[in-house]
Amino acid sequence: MNAHHCNLNIWAHLPDEAWNKVANIYELMPGWIGYTDGIPHWFGQEEDDVYIQASVEPSGLSFYAQMNKSDWDSWIARFKAEATKVLGFDVGEPEDGFM
Repeated sequence: MNAHHCNLNIWAHLPDEAWNKVANIYELMPGWIGYTDGIPHWFGQEEDDVYIQASVEPSGLSFYAQMNKSDWDSWIARFKAEATKVLGFDVGEPEDGFM
């Protein structure tokens, strides 16, 4: 298992309408298990071998995952694609030029 981290250009200051859409995307993603202490989780939690969690940070929507690279790459690509469709702007990593 490898650790992965990703920040997306989904900013904390977006309106509640946008964040409600993001919450809907969370629930549609593979492995969704719900919120623990307000933190969304997929597949498991920190004590498990495989998990993904998200948090809203000044740097954008941040994901941390522990899983194999190909599964992570597939999962985060799907999240970005879904978020792009639903939010109406290109979702990606700010360091890759997505603002």
